[in-house]
Amino acid sequence: MIVQVSGRDGLDYGFERGSAIRLWLYAVAALLLAMVLVGGATRLTESGLSITEWQPVMGTLPPLNETQWQTEFEKYRAIPQYRQLNGGMTLEAFKTIYRWEWTHRIIGRTIGLSFLLPLLWFLWRGWIPPGRRAPLWTIFGLGALQGAVGWWMVASGLADRVEVSQYRLAAHLVLACFIYVAIVWTARRWGDGQSPRPPLAKALEAGRWAVVRAGAVALLVLILLQIYLGALVAGLRAGHAYNTWPLIDGALVPQASRLFFDVPLWRNFFENPLTVQFDHRMLAYAIWTLAVLHGFNVARVTKKGPVLTGAVLVILAVTLQAALGIWALLTVVPLSLALMHQAMAMVTLTLTVIHASDVTPRNAPSMRMALSSP
Repeated sequence: MIVQVSGRDGLDYGFERGSAIRLWLYAVAALLLAMVLVGGATRLTESGLSITEWQPVMGTLPPLNETQWQTEFEKYRAIPQYRQLNGGMTLEAFKTIYRWEWTHRIIGRTIGLSFLLPLLWFLWRGWIPPGRRAPLWTIFGLGALQGAVGWWMVASGLADRVEVSQYRLAAHLVLACFIYVAIVWTARRWGDGQSPRPPLAKALEAGRWAVVRAGAVALLVLILLQIYLGALVAGLRAGHAYNTWPLIDGALVPQASRLFFDVPLWRNFFENPLTVQFDHRMLAYAIWTLAVLHGFNVARVTKKGPVLTGAVLVILAVTLQAALGIWALLTVVPLSLALMHQAMAMVTLTLTVIHASDVTPRNAPSMRMALSSP
């Protein structure tokens, strides 16, 4: 049964308008995905500190002549990274790292405009119900905050360090992933309360879906946490040490004296490369185990259909991501594998948020409509 839903203001929010809004949100999500991947390349190529100023408007244009390039190069030569790591770098080499960081920033500006301008147009046309406006404005606000967090991250590497703070790097990446999840979730569920899948509706009616839903949401939360730990690993260059598997530092579980030697204790979880890498490994094992158990539980509740397919895809993605992580570790994190590992993390996150959305119950009126459908 096809249902048309009208908002409180009497406007019709049919499938055609809903499809346009979903397409817009998916396009923004694709841009955000590209930004995360370019950001990873920027980090891995040591390009993130090549632009030493934050100019949201004037910084849109790159240097256009040799004089401007030389000016930017002189600014870079004044920071510790150049003096301690890249002394003697040529102008041509500087142009390469500058272009990575400039591309990263211009994608961020493009995302902001690509979200704001269509949002204003949809609001002007009355296509967005009142109850859905606040979440969209919240996403836009988080995007603006992300720009500020990005500069806060870069600023940490301009004075007393040769690279950015791992704390700020992790915060910057996880906020981007959180915004990505919010956009994909919103797009996935835009108008979906009108015709939920019958198998899912029946499972919910029987009360058997609570554990499945909890497992899917737990996977989503743990994968976000794993991405945070991965950023700490990258920020500390922890992947360049302890390059054995399944042993780490000569054992399955390193000695406590090496895991927790720093004071206060909490600093080990953020600043001790051995502890950070060990936590990253242990959480990977936990995520893989949960994904498999979750898949069996889904198969027990529903023998076929898109929900079971989603659970299987999550298992495959988590398995492939773990294999890429091990491969990258054993080969001391070459650039190509590091980029593949980060890209696969986003694929895994995408499949997990789609699956979590699919097993989250719709509103009660929509559920009753589905159950009464022929």
